[in-house]
Amino acid sequence: MGCFNTHASGTNDPPEVRNWRIHFIALVASMSALALGYDSAVIGGTMALDSFVRDFGLLDATQSKRDEVQSNIVSTFYASRLSSLSNVAFFEIEYGTNLMGFRLLGRKRAILIASCVFLLGGTVMTASNGNMNMIIGGRAVAGLGIGACALVVPVYIAETAPPSIRGRLIGIFEIASQGGGMLGFWINYATDQIVANDAKTQWIVPLAFQLVPGVLLFVGMMFCPESPRWLAKGDNYESAEGVLTMIRGLSNDHSYIRHEMGEIRTQIEQRSTTKMSKTAKAKKLFQKGVRNRLGIGLALMFLQSFTGVNILMYCESILHWSSPGGGGSTRLVLGVSWYHANGFTLLLDSPRIFETLGVTGTSTKLFSTGFYGVAKTLGMITFTILVIEKVGRRKGMIWGSALGCIPMFYIGSYVMKANPIEAAAAGRPVAKDGWAYLAITCVYIHGFIITATWQGITWTVCSEIFPLDIRMLCVALTTADTWVGSFIIARTTPYMISDLGYGAYFFFSAILVGMGIWAFAFVPETKGISLEDMDALFMKPTHKIVWAQLRRKPFHTERVEPEADVKDLEVEEIEKR
Repeated sequence: MGCFNTHASGTNDPPEVRNWRIHFIALVASMSALALGYDSAVIGGTMALDSFVRDFGLLDATQSKRDEVQSNIVSTFYASRLSSLSNVAFFEIEYGTNLMGFRLLGRKRAILIASCVFLLGGTVMTASNGNMNMIIGGRAVAGLGIGACALVVPVYIAETAPPSIRGRLIGIFEIASQGGGMLGFWINYATDQIVANDAKTQWIVPLAFQLVPGVLLFVGMMFCPESPRWLAKGDNYESAEGVLTMIRGLSNDHSYIRHEMGEIRTQIEQRSTTKMSKTAKAKKLFQKGVRNRLGIGLALMFLQSFTGVNILMYCESILHWSSPGGGGSTRLVLGVSWYHANGFTLLLDSPRIFETLGVTGTSTKLFSTGFYGVAKTLGMITFTILVIEKVGRRKGMIWGSALGCIPMFYIGSYVMKANPIEAAAAGRPVAKDGWAYLAITCVYIHGFIITATWQGITWTVCSEIFPLDIRMLCVALTTADTWVGSFIIARTTPYMISDLGYGAYFFFSAILVGMGIWAFAFVPETKGISLEDMDALFMKPTHKIVWAQLRRKPFHTERVEPEADVKDLEVEEIEKR
């Protein structure tokens, strides 16, 4: 294989399993992430286009009305995504199924259904023709579909991937998400620059473009197989073996196929949970070997919102008054826009971070924000190619915290020393020396480091560590948890920047240090470990697992009696690994 490779070492995976088929499956499924990233980024810029403002009756609307419309459209999308996860969590516990069919229909059909829901919502938005209720309603439907995809796709990829490149394949999902967000910014910019302001197609093109990844997802999934582990869970071992043989590129009598099918069969037989009661579903979350995994997953997904990488995305509106003039106009660059009408200019989603660093001139600030998305995308590519399988999950988070806190600390130090906002307000020239340019560079460096480590690793870990019988429930809970953290950041960061100033940067730098210490002490390495071996790995307290791994001591399997009452569980697992 040469002196350099991008897969995890220490596994028994033959080179044939790292084939084009498994990469094709991950790439097709990741079209959902492309749609998610694009849809999240594009709407703000589309709303600021001249044609959108005109066609949807916002030209003469009051400021409060515009704020209300923007808030409704943006919040509806995220509320729908959270609703789809709440649906999964409730129905997994109550009935052992859910409305999207994750349990009854399988991973593949669930993705197909969710993609249809997303396409329906996107079509309604594209065909709205000046009807704001159709925009809001379509946004809600699209959010429901793409929220379901965000839940099931990482699990689907993890369940089809071989251990040596499982992190890399899930990383494709993360690259698509970051790339979709960057694409949303640039599509809006290109449309604003190329299409005439009086043409309706100016706002139709960005909204219609979201259908492209949705169609690619639906069509591509028709050629992808069902998860072999889901098939085996339904006692369809023959089909599961056929899928494994195809995606591994090996014959059905190959020792690797025999070993992997044997592990899957053993786990399924040990976990006869088809009659598990709703009480048992809830109790299993707190069972030995599960509660520590759930705790790690919840902590990881919540903490990744506090790395500081998303603070550029959450900036408060600034109102500047100018001399009254007739009519109104809107200008857009990279999804960050301002609207001028009837005597005032409203700056939406202003890149406040660059402003605090002394970056002046609207176009300069906006382009700085746009290229921040480029830095994050490059970071995610680095994560997929190098970090996740070569450095590992645990070391990646430790190094990400150690390196990521440095640029954030420098930014805070520069703002504290130079205070460019106060200098600009007092009419003093803001120094454009090397220290200022270094502070701006640190913004990009920080974004690159965090996306190359924490932002991708958290999703990878949470898609691979949970037991098969409650995997969807646990992933739903952890995914909802990260959106709760993102909501907190979205609500508090603007006030932190305004009230704390440089202290906001020191805060995030300190949080990163604490996250690194926590990861060192309590997050075990899962690189190269099969999904079936996760049960044995997490059967001991996490700090003991970490200590054993530090001493390069292999984990051992053991018989474990269930903690919960058999009467309550009806059918409980007996782990014999």
